[in-house]
Amino acid sequence: MKKLLLDVDSGVDDAQAIMMALAVPDVQILGITCVHGNTEVDNVCKNVLRILKVCKRLEIPVFRGAVKSLLGQTSSAGEFHGKDGLGDAPDPNAPGLDLIQAEGAVSAMIRIVNENPGEVSLVATAPLTNLALAVKLDPSIGQKLKGLYIMGGNTDSHGNTTMCGEFNFATDPEAAYIVLNEFLCQTYIATWEFTCRSKIPWDFCDGWLAQDTDKARFMKQIFKHSMENSHSERMEKELVEGQGFISCDSYAMAAAIDDKYIVETDHKAVTVELAGNYCRGMMVVDHLELMKKAHKVQIMKKVDLEKFKMLMMNALK
Repeated sequence: MKKLLLDVDSGVDDAQAIMMALAVPDVQILGITCVHGNTEVDNVCKNVLRILKVCKRLEIPVFRGAVKSLLGQTSSAGEFHGKDGLGDAPDPNAPGLDLIQAEGAVSAMIRIVNENPGEVSLVATAPLTNLALAVKLDPSIGQKLKGLYIMGGNTDSHGNTTMCGEFNFATDPEAAYIVLNEFLCQTYIATWEFTCRSKIPWDFCDGWLAQDTDKARFMKQIFKHSMENSHSERMEKELVEGQGFISCDSYAMAAAIDDKYIVETDHKAVTVELAGNYCRGMMVVDHLELMKKAHKVQIMKKVDLEKFKMLMMNALK
């Protein structure tokens, strides 16, 4: 049984990733920690509960985390995922915040890792504020994880939030810097450019959402807003190499479920740029090995897209 801990800012792609993991029989989700990002943290908490409800998994504990970045700024993904993070799709029967655990996300993260040393893979699909706070309170957790799987950063300075910065890293650059320098476990990173080059064809999306299940109907409802944005001329100009939809966070989740889904990686040292008018929050890849860092990460380069699509399809069955 694979033990996962998820750290999310539940937009629609987080929902897709969570539902993917919930559908795999040999995966146990020990908890879901929530953080600011696509929307404010209370919305993130509500969204996670909505996802768990439709999957009939409300027994999984959900924890409220950081409301702002380490330096106090806030940001949002704008209107891409809707104001509430799940496409502003109405849900009058959504679970209440009384189901959120009393324990805070950072405390829960430290506890869960320490209770399961060497067994937990942490999947981080959001700004890395919770992780940075956790490793500062308990520096050992970065070595006690079985693995860390991040959606964030970039390799070609192709930004989606700032000129050179990907959203999760640019939202809290200091947190990303701390995590990439202080978590010394096996680390996989699904960067923005990698996800752009691993688009899923729109014709697959049509069949994926047409499944006659409550999960598929839920996904169709929350995904409608994002699909319309993705189809727009503005978004197509910003994305690279063809058309299709990008389930950004799902690639990191797939790797955590089984790293055999990732068929090619670069093994490199990385850090995050903290200064500059244009480069703050950009992930820096040390191709020349000038940093002399012992710890290197696996930067995803190629995914087995056919197997990945099967994971996506099974998530909504």
